[in-house]
Formats: sequence, structure tokens, C-alpha cells
Amino acid sequence: MIRVALAGETDWAGWRQATRALVLAGIDAAGIVWQVGGPADALPGLAADAGFTVPRALLALAGQAIQARDPSRFDLLFRLIASAHAAGAPDPAALAAAQALARAVRADTHRLRTQLRFLPLPDGRLLSWYAPAHFVLAANAALIAARAPGRALSIATPDLTVHADADGLRCGPGIDAPADDAALVGWWRAQGSAALAVATPCPAPPPAETLEEMARPPDRPALAAVVLPPRADPALAAAAAEAGACMRCPIAALGTSAVFGEGPSDARLMLIGEQPGDQEDVIGRPFVGPAGQMLDRALEEAGLDRRLLYVTNAVKHFKFVARGGRRIHQSPEAGEIEACRFWLEQELTRLDPRVLVLLGGSAGRAMLGRPVSVGRERGRPFALGGRMALLTVHPSFLLRLPDAAAQAREYAAMVADLALAGRLAATA
Repeated sequence: MIRVALAGETDWAGWRQATRALVLAGIDAAGIVWQVGGPADALPGLAADAGFTVPRALLALAGQAIQARDPSRFDLLFRLIASAHAAGAPDPAALAAAQALARAVRADTHRLRTQLRFLPLPDGRLLSWYAPAHFVLAANAALIAARAPGRALSIATPDLTVHADADGLRCGPGIDAPADDAALVGWWRAQGSAALAVATPCPAPPPAETLEEMARPPDRPALAAVVLPPRADPALAAAAAEAGACMRCPIAALGTSAVFGEGPSDARLMLIGEQPGDQEDVIGRPFVGPAGQMLDRALEEAGLDRRLLYVTNAVKHFKFVARGGRRIHQSPEAGEIEACRFWLEQELTRLDPRVLVLLGGSAGRAMLGRPVSVGRERGRPFALGGRMALLTVHPSFLLRLPDAAAQAREYAAMVADLALAGRLAATA
């Protein structure tokens, strides 16, 4: 048995070096113990010209999957690379498992980039605390720091703390969750200098697929320097857990997950879609699949920051029909929408947003209690239960349009609707 000790949870260089040596030495995966820290055994020696090539796409996949919070990932990725080397193609089971981890990491990367908020300190430093589901901070720290050029910032998580300043990116130990913003600031005042003193240069990130951000146009507002409440609303967290066992309608019998909304508890603008899709159900977060990416682009063009919005769905479970190994979306029926209104009301009551954007007919029916014609009713604000509301298309509608000109026209109309909702929220 060979023990391999990696320097950290995303020690790509260490994992890659060990994998290369062990694969070339013919060591079977069953004879390897992967661990973070602790004692290690010597790796097999290699000839100066020893090596093998791995497809770039496979390396990118491994670079994402190694960020997953799964203790078996190092062994899994070793098996993936070893099988590709031995057979010329990766083992299908290992490939599918690695792809599932990579999807979860991509979703958490998206959540980090869209929900991370900063608290400005008197000395100009930006400070944030965040709890990612996976080990995604180190790989995204440079991109996040580039959003605030010339500003020093620190991002604390339970796993590590990243500091960006004139000395570049440095990493240090993580911290426990602060009770609130005041506690976070108090931690910095008491221990910030010590945290900076022990920080060391961050390791190079794995060569995962990079989702670069476009430069923000001059007329677009800067990304907000605010901070999320360190803990979710306890009542909503309890409701989300309870909804996991909900049997109010037949959809839950399909065995999918309850996907509640996400966003700050003081959001003035709430977006309500139809239901989670296949990727949202697997990952457990709303609007992270193709429709979510379309929505993010539209929000950006409308001048809205998704980090300041609350995004949810009228129905909390994914309704589908299995076909050829795939799960094909099925629209919820009126009774299913009505049954799930119980959970939507929990979000509306706890958050009390001032403006609602109803994305598509199912969201319109959930809030109005009747069928709606999106084509006739979209884009016209109306009063709804002491709030303002606005109906527009669901982004998945745009993805289904076969004609590029029609898609561009409808997309522009959705951007205009979102911009109008943003203006309403700013004055409500």
C-alpha cells in the first residue's frame, strides 16, 4: 500500500505528479491511499524521458472534479487517467462519475461568482465570508479579485482565506462562520493582521475550464460591495428541508429533490420561474442550467446584479418523463402548481420582496390563480398583494425558438422587461 499525501484539497500539482509516477509504475488503484497531509511514502522513480499524454479535455475535466468536496475524488480521477492510459479511452463508469462531480463544481463556481458579496472596511479593504459547497474559491480567486482592480480584498471561508492585494494572491487558514456582519468585522479587527502575516502564495489552480467574464461597459454599474448574511434565513432553511419529504402532489413521487430559491434575505426583487430542470435537480440550486445561463446574461444586459436578487420557482420539484436514459421536462399541471404554492408563500412571507418578476405562464398562474397569456400580458406592471409584479417569458422559451431572428427579438424584449422591473424595485 502506497500513501500519497497531498498539500491541500486542490493540490493539482501534487496529485498530477503522483498519478504520473504511479500509472507509469503500473501501481493499481487498490494499492494507493490518497490523503491530505500526514505521512507519505516515496513515489516510484521515473526515467528522465518517462511520460504519457492525456487529452486536454480529460485534464480539464479532472481539474474541475478535483475541486469537489468528495473524499473519493483523488482515487476516482486516478482510475480515470489510468484507464485512459491503459485502454486508450477512459473507463465509462469513472468518466460518468467524474462528469457528475464536475457538474456540481461548475454549479458551485457559478453560485460563488453570482452570490459573493463584500463588506467595505474603513481602510478600503473589501471583506467577505462565504461557505462554498465545494473547494472552488482558490480556482476563482484571481477572477474575483480582477472585479475590483486596485482594491485589497479578503474572502474568508471555512476551508481557507484568500487575500488579494499588492503582493498578489495569498492563502491562509479558514475561519468559522461569523454570526453576522459585525462579528465578521470584529474578527478582522482582532485577527486580520495575523491572518495576513501567515498567508502564503496561493498554489496554481488546476487547468479547469475557465469561464471568463467580459469587461463591464462604462454604463453598467460596478459589482456591488455588499455582503450576504452569513447564515440563511432559519425558517426558509427549515422549510426547504421539510419540502424534501413533501407529498402534496404527484411530482415528488418521481424521486427528485426539492429546490428552493437562493439570494439575500433583503432582496427587493424576486424572480419566479416554473420549476427546476434536470441540472437544477441534480445540483440542488435554481437556474444553473442552460436557461439559468440565458437568464444571467439577460440580467447583466438589463443592468441587474443577480447577487442582489432572490431567484426561485413556482414548483420546487422537477417534473419529467424518462425517455431513452434522459429525463425530459414536463410542464406542471394547475393542481401541482397550486399544491406547491404553499412553499412559495413561505418564501414570499419571509423575504417580503417589493417587486416580483413572473417568468412564464406557470409562474403567472401560481401568483394570479388563473391561466395567463404571456404574449398579451407581458411587460405591463400591475399591483399584486401589496407588491408590484411584471410578467415576462421564461428563458427556456428563448432556447426553444428555432429562428435566430425571433430569438434575438424575444431576448431583447425580456431584457427590457427585466430592466423595467429593476427600475420599479429601485423606487418601490
